[in-house]
Amino acid sequence: MPQEQPTREETLQKRKEFVPKFMELNENVLFGDIWERPGLSKRDPSLITVATLVALYRINELPFHIARARENGVSEDELAELFTHLAISAGWPSAMTAVTLAMEVLAESE
Repeated sequence: MPQEQPTREETLQKRKEFVPKFMELNENVLFGDIWERPGLSKRDPSLITVATLVALYRINELPFHIARARENGVSEDELAELFTHLAISAGWPSAMTAVTLAMEVLAESE
């Protein structure tokens, strides 16, 4: 019998218990201060973050940030163009993996 995956909230709570200061910095500095700076619209840091995660092959964080990018106004067409561009500048395998993950994230949100 397959084991149920923990919810996002359960995972966050476990992380807060294990590394409380790190998670405080994650919430207050990264997603508080950095993401809320007025110099860029919400969609711009989302595009930057998705591109960076693809280029660095950080696939564990990629689904969350693809979903966040959609919430921040990045269209499916823009994601497709981003992955196409990254296939050349960041590498074909990294971009193809991102496409696969994005298709899964987008299917879940339908």
